[in-house]
Order: sequence, then structure tokens, then C-alpha cells
Amino acid sequence: MDDEDRIALFLDYENLAIGARENLGGMAFDVRPIADALAERGRVVVRRAYADWSNFDEDRRMLTRSHVELIEMPQRMGAVRKNAADIKMAVDAVELAFVRDYVSTFVVCTGDSDFTPLVYKLRELNKSVIGVGVRASTSALLPPACDEFLYYDELEGIEPGQPRRASRRQRRPAASTALRETPQDAEDAEDAEDVQKARDLDGLAVLVAQTLSGVQRTSGQVTASTLKRTLLRKDPTFNEADYGFRTFGELLRHLSQRHVIELADGPTKGDPEVLLPAFDGQEEAFELLRSVVEDLIDKFGRAALSGLKDQIRRIRPDFSEKPLGYRSFLQFCRAADTADVIRLEWDDDADDYLLTIPPR
Repeated sequence: MDDEDRIALFLDYENLAIGARENLGGMAFDVRPIADALAERGRVVVRRAYADWSNFDEDRRMLTRSHVELIEMPQRMGAVRKNAADIKMAVDAVELAFVRDYVSTFVVCTGDSDFTPLVYKLRELNKSVIGVGVRASTSALLPPACDEFLYYDELEGIEPGQPRRASRRQRRPAASTALRETPQDAEDAEDAEDVQKARDLDGLAVLVAQTLSGVQRTSGQVTASTLKRTLLRKDPTFNEADYGFRTFGELLRHLSQRHVIELADGPTKGDPEVLLPAFDGQEEAFELLRSVVEDLIDKFGRAALSGLKDQIRRIRPDFSEKPLGYRSFLQFCRAADTADVIRLEWDDDADDYLLTIPPR
């Protein structure tokens, strides 16, 4: 138990309840999916929700059953009381950070950007901060401020209700569109979805490889847990489930099968070491360059230097000319030209270097 994170949960309840009702088909807010998600991260020792509870009579029982302390903030004394719950919640969170030093993680459940200064202050006090909010009602300023951000509507156990029924006038165009839809339209839409999914996975592979390369340069050995924390620091909304993977380990195994990364036994069971597959040498890198240039010429009739490195990284996301001893990608291509792997020539019309393949 001593190794567990101690978590304090703070809920801006009015923001969450209204966000769920207006954006999730009128569904009632339920704290249990949040509690379940936090149980996977540590031990929740504080649970507090702030609201004028006269507006949420039916919610009281649900929160009480989940052992949430209800902080009453009446809102019927004029405009001066409008932000009383927000201020009280922020003051209580900072006070707890000072008087309960064993609390290592604060969970701020709201979509309101007014809580961004609170997040910054808690992190300044060396506390980890997890944000939780309804996607459609969460300010874009809040997630990047947190160490991790969870969207309530994507938590396990959340099943949004049916959207409110549209008026007859609103429904009519949708019905006519459905009548016009053909099997070919459905097939084209499915193909487009598959292409988009492949692009997303390509982008994910590049993100993981580049992140891994950076951590390796600064820290040496990189484990799966270290890599996941780094990805969350880059993007607190990162979630492998968005790409169709149940766990981060499943994502890593997929990338290993694609030869984007390699996995080895780590210092602890269940936390493997993550490595970048190294080039066997310069010759392999040159052959990769040549094959990409050939493909570009076949598809587009020419291959330009601009964007070429990105094309190479679609195949080998970890590609970099630096480990091979080159200061720049242009220098690497010039070396390949000297080795008769490709031809590199400046083209005034294209205002760029163009690459061709010499006969062997």
C-alpha cells in the first residue's frame, strides 16, 4: 500500500452535470465510472463535490453511495455568489496540498478553464493533476495544463443516451439523404474510414518513435511505463483506446510487429524495455532512401527533397541521419548520391532538389 498513489477527487458538480445533460443525450451524471478509472491509478482518499445541492436532489443519493462528501454552496444570494463554489473548491484543493503531503495526485473534474490556475499551482507544489471533463463542454485551455486528461464520455461504463429528437423540419433532410444513399456510397465511406484509420496509426507510430528516440537520448533505458508517462506529458488526452487498443501493452506489441519498436525484458515484470530497431548500417539506410524515391517516382513522376524525410518516416518512424554521422538530411542524400544510390540535382522550376534513380 505504501507504493500506491494517494488521490484527492474534487468535482465541480454543476459543470459536470450540465455538461453531461446537454451533450450526452440528456443522460444523468454518474461518478462511478470516474471512481473506477481512478482505482486503476491509486487509492482515492478524498472525494468532494461542490454545488448548490437544492438543484440536484436526485444526485445526492448516488454521490453518497459513492462516499463523496457534499459541499453545500447556496447560489441564491445574488450575482456575488456566482463563483462561490469554484473559489471554495480551489481554496480547499490548495489547502489540502499543504496539510496532506501524502496526497500525490489531485483529480480536478470540470471543463471550466477558470480552474487552469489551480492546476498550475498544484503542479508547482509537485502534485500530479488529472483532469476529467465532458468533451464537448471542456475548454481547450484545460487539458494541456494537466498531467493527464480523461474525457468523461469515453470512460468505461458511460453509454450516452439518445440525442434529443429533432423537429420534423430538421429530420426531413436526413431522411431524404438516407434514401439517396446507395451501397456504393456506403462502401466508399467505409474505405475512407479505413484510410483515415491507417493514417492515424501511421501518425501514432511516428509520435511513439520520435518520443522514444528523445527519451533514449536523455535517459538511456526506456520502459513502457516511462514511455506512456512521456506521451501523456506531450498530450494529456492521449489514450491508446482512441486507436482501437485495449491497453498500452497491446499498442506496443502492434508497433513491435510493424518493426517500429522492439520489446525486451525490463527491470520489472510487466514493464518491458522499449527500444528503437537500429539500422544495420549506412547501406541499409541508403537502400531505404532508394526504395522511397522509387515509390515516389512511380506514383507522382518525381521525388523532391522537401518532404522526403517524412515519407521515409512513414516506413521507418525512427529514421534519423544523425546516428549515421550526418549533420543534416541533405548531407545524407549527398552521400547517397556519391555512392550512386540516387541522383540529387537542383531544379530551378521546382525550386527544390529532385532525386532520380541511377541504373545499377
